[in-house]
Amino acid sequence: MRTLAVAARTVTSTVRVLETLPSLLRDDTRVTVVFAYDPTSAFNEGVLDLLHSAGCRVAPWEQLGHIAPDLILSASENIDVPEGDCPVLVLPHGVGFQKFVPDSRSQHTRLSGVVTDSLLESGRAWLAISHPAQEEQLLASHPKAAGRTLLVGDPCLDELVASRSRRSSYREALGVTEHQRLIMVSSTWGPTSLLGSHPDLLPRLLAQLPFDEYRVGAIVHPNVWSAHGAWQIRTVQAAALDAGLLLMPAVHAWRPALVAADVLVGDHGSVTLYGASVGIPLLLAAFGDDAVPGTAVHELAAVAPRLDPRGDLRRQVEDAVREHTPERYAAVAAHAFAEPGHALARLRTALYGLLNLPEPSSPPPAPLVLPVPDPSAARVASCQVTTSVTGDSTAPTVTVHRVPATVTPYDENRPESATCFTHLACAEEERDRRLVESASVLVQRNPASTPVGALRWIEDALAQLPGSLLAASAVRGGGCLVGLRDGRVVEAAVTGPAPDPGLPAAVVYACLRAGLPLDSTQVTLRIGDMRDEDVVLRLRPALPTG
Repeated sequence: MRTLAVAARTVTSTVRVLETLPSLLRDDTRVTVVFAYDPTSAFNEGVLDLLHSAGCRVAPWEQLGHIAPDLILSASENIDVPEGDCPVLVLPHGVGFQKFVPDSRSQHTRLSGVVTDSLLESGRAWLAISHPAQEEQLLASHPKAAGRTLLVGDPCLDELVASRSRRSSYREALGVTEHQRLIMVSSTWGPTSLLGSHPDLLPRLLAQLPFDEYRVGAIVHPNVWSAHGAWQIRTVQAAALDAGLLLMPAVHAWRPALVAADVLVGDHGSVTLYGASVGIPLLLAAFGDDAVPGTAVHELAAVAPRLDPRGDLRRQVEDAVREHTPERYAAVAAHAFAEPGHALARLRTALYGLLNLPEPSSPPPAPLVLPVPDPSAARVASCQVTTSVTGDSTAPTVTVHRVPATVTPYDENRPESATCFTHLACAEEERDRRLVESASVLVQRNPASTPVGALRWIEDALAQLPGSLLAASAVRGGGCLVGLRDGRVVEAAVTGPAPDPGLPAAVVYACLRAGLPLDSTQVTLRIGDMRDEDVVLRLRPALPTG
């Protein structure tokens, strides 16, 4: 029997072990695992919750010496190992040694991922690396690391690569349609990170990327969650969240979200390097001087296009997609990751060697496909709608662009002309009464069970909000009814899947403003640059009164 002690110090390091260790020890009754909680990190908030939710056996760090483990496993290099002679295996919690971080033991910075010289001198430490270049880097900066590295590859990258076949499942789970692009924004921690440098980038993206055509998500480093708390993050990004931001939880879910992305906006963190290495188009929005020269992430900065946060964000995103080639970052990936596809197998061999146990007779572990993430975005309740009318009255086209109302202060393009109109549309679940009372268009998205029920809702909505011009309700079984302030009712039938009733309502609004007929009219609904649908408008009798 052997005892394996896992050092649990930060969420980032703990989750890396939790994502790796089960595949290494699967079905082996010879190894007992205990998680030793080290509370000394400034980023320890959430570690105990993570361990308890995973069902781990947890012991205080000060009991580690009494446990007498046969091996200590950690993805945090910044641990005070108790005296003894058992080996210490340190896994990377990101990609290599690519960042300078504050040293908790001094007023200086240190190279992230490297244990203390005293632990290296003891001959107990072993550092897992993903590429031989990392050993060369260590020898240049920490000569005492000579002979103390183990080349295993990167299990996280292997899982990302293995999961690309399930990309469509991840997108569906996140609520991304086949006609939408998913823009993921990744931020490491610290003042030079993306969100540290540009805290308003998320609402800016949501304001400039119409939500019928784009979804925007965020991957925020666990240290930010630990240091500031979920409440603070959600409060600071409230407008973005109300605008439909897909904010990934601090652990696990970022990986399938990255696989699902069409574009990654990142910085000098490991997620950016992972994304580039699996072939995702990239824009660098920040790159701090705490990145280590000569590393793969520094090479990435030399070849990746930069994002101008104050420029035309949509154009830059579209340029990144158009100019990207699958092999654009292949050389960078080759400098960061060796032994692709074999990291778990090599790591199991190393682990059992240090435990002084023969490996299990079962086949070597292979990377698993990532599970489908849970949805994590709020439904957009209100939006600013821009409609433009082209063509003549016999074959008009209405192009619709919708931007969530909470981020419209960041939208600097609000055209208005004889054929281009802007209005505020609010769904019935909008909680901000100021928006509802300012809306020109009111929408009931949950379908009414009958046309009569839809007409009753329209009548009540227009009576309660006299400033609104029209109200629209979906009807179960398909179709949409739009009631006007003057009492007319328009039936809007749309081809294709049943749309959000806000879209046919926008068509009716645009035709009304442009003076186009609303009866027996076929309109082409152009949803941004995404797709076209036919909408047939017919006047129908209003709900009888009395």
